[in-house]
Amino acid sequence: MDIRAAIAAERRELADLLDTLSPEQWDAPSLCAGWRVREVAAHMSLGFRYPFPKIAVELLKARGSLNRMTDRCARKDAAALPPPALAAALRDHAHHPWTPPVGGFAAALGHDVVHGLDIAVPLGLDRRVPEDRLRVLLAGITPRGLKFFGAALDGVALHADDLDWSYGTGTPLRGTAQDLLMVAFGRKLPAGRLRGAPRARFAAA
Repeated sequence: MDIRAAIAAERRELADLLDTLSPEQWDAPSLCAGWRVREVAAHMSLGFRYPFPKIAVELLKARGSLNRMTDRCARKDAAALPPPALAAALRDHAHHPWTPPVGGFAAALGHDVVHGLDIAVPLGLDRRVPEDRLRVLLAGITPRGLKFFGAALDGVALHADDLDWSYGTGTPLRGTAQDLLMVAFGRKLPAGRLRGAPRARFAAA
């Protein structure tokens, strides 16, 4: 798979999805704790809109905390930018070479896919990530990544219903591949999306 082409396609598709949202949906909670849909959308394009010197200044303001910086910028930008501008920032930068600090282009694809689902899942939108993109991200799941995203999978084995894919050992947790990807990225999902004895551990309150 041409991963950069997949990233560009993902961003364009997400921009198209954002363009369909109502004002109420823009203000609805996402799967990112404390962020509405508009904060997630603002965060997704931060790496395109902020040149490195500005990021350095924002990091300094946040006393070196990347999490504090991204939260502050997402809230500030979500308040300042109208929804059409947030959607356009993804579409206009579909081919931007931004990547997270670690992980390269696969991590950039994961950033876009997971945050897109952070928006689509709680809104009940039928966003289906193409299989080739999912397989890249599922193949990249590692114990180090699980720890980074706070995914507590000790004693749990992930089994996809729609792909020939599993990860880990222990009591089976079943669901679609993209829902299990979200679990691996530390997300809690709405009730009814997962099956198996451990499902309550991974359900949103």
